[in-house]
Amino acid sequence: MAINDHFEPADHHPAIHAFLDGFASVFPGILLCAGIAAVSFALRWIPGVATFSPMIIAILIGIAWQNLLGTPVRAKSGIVFSMRRLLRLAIILLGLQLTVTQVIELGPMGLAIIIASVIATFLVTVWVGRLIGVAPGLTRLIAGGTSICGASAVVAVNTVVGASDEDVTYAVACVTIFGSIAMFAYPAMFPLLGLSPHAYGLWTGASIHEIAQVVAASFQAGKDAGDFGLISKLSRVMMLAPVVLGLGAYLNAHAKRSGIGQQGQAKAPIPWFVLGFIALVVVNSVVSIPVTVRTEVGVATTFLLSMALAAMGLETNIGKLKARGLKPFLLGLIASLFIAAFSLLLVKLTQ
Repeated sequence: MAINDHFEPADHHPAIHAFLDGFASVFPGILLCAGIAAVSFALRWIPGVATFSPMIIAILIGIAWQNLLGTPVRAKSGIVFSMRRLLRLAIILLGLQLTVTQVIELGPMGLAIIIASVIATFLVTVWVGRLIGVAPGLTRLIAGGTSICGASAVVAVNTVVGASDEDVTYAVACVTIFGSIAMFAYPAMFPLLGLSPHAYGLWTGASIHEIAQVVAASFQAGKDAGDFGLISKLSRVMMLAPVVLGLGAYLNAHAKRSGIGQQGQAKAPIPWFVLGFIALVVVNSVVSIPVTVRTEVGVATTFLLSMALAAMGLETNIGKLKARGLKPFLLGLIASLFIAAFSLLLVKLTQ
């Protein structure tokens, strides 16, 4: 019997054809998003730019590309893939930046301050957003980004909120602007507040939005403040899992009560990827992973998040962004002032 009798040509395998067709459809968009992410990393070598996360730079480049050049039609599938699949993978990998030990180092009071700040800020932001008339989806994105960890929290929360790309971009802009202001304002206020370096680090980690911004602000008060600021911030990032899971459960319950879910509309997906995030936190807590490996995974995670935000930028229309008006910006300001004041009050009362 001839060998060819045992093997069918690849052309006869529909599964292979489907895989190749699927890969070909997403490749141009993935390549474009990866290129933008690579440029965002390279630009941070410019003096002064390194204080900004590559995720922020990536979304700005994506917006500029979309509104000045236009996004190629053939890249659409890969852009959507980057916004959804790669984003979820990145959030799962974030778990390797955290350990249960880091949370324990905060102590019960430090952890309580962080949890209280996150919950209070999220709820107050949602309440104020409703009060001043900001759309619920955009309000929840601003609430998540301000209360937890900036841009990465915005895109994670959007996996259950399902807001538009313009809403995501607006929320990212809010947390970037106000987090950057805090990055410069906090060190200036430190000598006036009577905080110990330990308390100051806790305050920065409990209230400033992006990890890079916390590092820049906290280390201005010395290594002790910087180290504790980073631990506080990473512990706050851990709140991403319960907030996204809780918000998804709430939205699904609300949809069921209102009958929306029965019509097949607006039902929030179950964020299973968050369970992957939790699993990697546990793995990182019980398995001794080499520092070099965790560092490389951290860089890869930031790159994937930058690709996801580049994709959102490529889907963002500035005209639609302007249509949101100034109310969401005011909401972001109020939320940022609240978390700064509330967490400072708690730190002062307990130091």
